[in-house]
Amino acid sequence: MSARPAGALRAVRTRAGTAAGAVILAVLLWRLGTGAFLDGLRGIDGATLAAALGIGLVTTVCSAWRWALVARGLGIRLPLGEAVADYYRALFLNAALPGGVLGDVHRAVRHGRSAGDLGRGVRAVVLERAAGQIALTAVGAVVLLTLPSPVRTEVRHVVPPAALGALAVLGAVAVVLALRRDRAPARRGRALRAALGEVRAGLLSRRGWPGVVVSSAVVLAGHLTLFVLAARAAGATAPLAVLLPLAVLALLAMALPLNIGGWGPREGVTAWAFGAAGLGAGSGLAVAVVYGVLGLVASLPGAAVLLARRHARPRSDADSDADSDADSGADSGADCDFGYDSGSGSPSAVVVADSPSPAVSREKYAPKERVRLASSFPPLSAEPSEGRPMTPESV
Repeated sequence: MSARPAGALRAVRTRAGTAAGAVILAVLLWRLGTGAFLDGLRGIDGATLAAALGIGLVTTVCSAWRWALVARGLGIRLPLGEAVADYYRALFLNAALPGGVLGDVHRAVRHGRSAGDLGRGVRAVVLERAAGQIALTAVGAVVLLTLPSPVRTEVRHVVPPAALGALAVLGAVAVVLALRRDRAPARRGRALRAALGEVRAGLLSRRGWPGVVVSSAVVLAGHLTLFVLAARAAGATAPLAVLLPLAVLALLAMALPLNIGGWGPREGVTAWAFGAAGLGAGSGLAVAVVYGVLGLVASLPGAAVLLARRHARPRSDADSDADSDADSGADSGADCDFGYDSGSGSPSAVVVADSPSPAVSREKYAPKERVRLASSFPPLSAEPSEGRPMTPESV
């Protein structure tokens, strides 16, 4: 597939995801009204915003650390400070732009180009995000199947058929691969082995996997804490054991590429989950709205990073232009000798340029020598006679 059809396909997917998110929000507004949105916003105060910023700082630093570990496993350098700044900017772009992934695409391409290997830079971001989703899926499955809540009954009815279907699909894929193994080209096998080797190097290396596990656990705990904070700000008083399964469902819904800056499936799934738990769909929508606002507030340092780098870029360009002008001026060999005319009491300057012929020497003037301005044009080339004023006749 050429680059142009692939780009067109990605654009279609992004627009379809944005449209799906808009439809979900429109349905929620139609069924629940705007009261749930407004009720959620009224519960946000300064202390809640400060707590969201603190939680966002912890999760972002840990996410950037995980990214740096994965990049190091793939053999590319990524300092932690640069990773934190780029991750903040990516979070802000994800929250501000449709699709919810454009920030990750930006940091992947930027890091890949700066490291001199665009492919590894992109794969480092993909593996870093995959590590987070694996941690969410593993912890979420345990939470949904063990904690007592009305959602657990629904999940137990849904999980066994889904698991059987997944096993059937995996079995069919294994059979197809086994039948085509002898006919598969060696190039495809090498590509698959290379991909698996990068997964092991990025996520499962001895030096990297402990940090990846710890950072993923801290990031997931931070997201769950932010959801509980949003629930309390929205007025939900349910116990923590009831809120955690609902938070897991909301986080899983956020991974769907059918949103507008993260909005859409999260609100729909949270409203349904709260309704199934007997807490009211309107309350779930309010909690999701507060969570979205707090997530946007937690990503605001990324806007500062974006503005700072955008303002720094023109200055660096101007400095480079000034340096190039200075270098060209130095290379041209122009000399500027400043002297002081004792007779007139004013400074005088003489600019002496190099002659195109190397045989011609440059003339230097003493600091206090009187400089006479002359021209090659005849009307100004005559000199006044001593003791007589200059008249047109003398010229």
